[in-house]
Amino acid sequence: MALFSMVLALAMGASTAAASEPACAVDRSAMLALSVEAFDQDMGGGWRALDARPGCQQAAADLLAAYRAQPKASGIMLLVWHEAQIRADLGQTAQAVALMQQSYKPAAQDRAGWNLYVDGSIAFLQQDRTALQQARDALALIAPPADMPVVDGMLILNDNGNEQRIPWPPNLNVLDGLMHCFDKPYREAYGMACRAPAAR
Repeated sequence: MALFSMVLALAMGASTAAASEPACAVDRSAMLALSVEAFDQDMGGGWRALDARPGCQQAAADLLAAYRAQPKASGIMLLVWHEAQIRADLGQTAQAVALMQQSYKPAAQDRAGWNLYVDGSIAFLQQDRTALQQARDALALIAPPADMPVVDGMLILNDNGNEQRIPWPPNLNVLDGLMHCFDKPYREAYGMACRAPAAR
């Protein structure tokens, strides 16, 4: 009887532990077979769906790393950046910085200040307030394309008759948020609350 009770207790303990673990299982083969657009840009699918599950950020980062290892993902900078952001959220600072350093664009292709955004993000993770401020201030000076008007800080785009407004320069509000919440973890400092004027 005592042996049965011990086995039952062990079994219950094991099942309880299993039940408490985050449900991060995915059809890995199906995920890796997705097109780059479906894997990265589908807000309700791909790695984002896994990342949205509580406790599954590590699994999402590892899935991104596996996807990036495929030939079809070669040179897709946004995949590198998104993995970097998740690892920054997780506090894996060295890995996040190393990935961010891989995401720089050639200078000739960087018309919107992406590299300054990368500089500022890395400076935040390395807790270098001066470098973050310098990147932020330099990004604020990036001129918009000559053929696209900026009104009240918004770049006006016309896409087949549909007007779109995009903050200009891109990601300046993100660096502002990192400045406002410099002493907070990346996950919090990146959030919308830190970008609001009230956070200053």
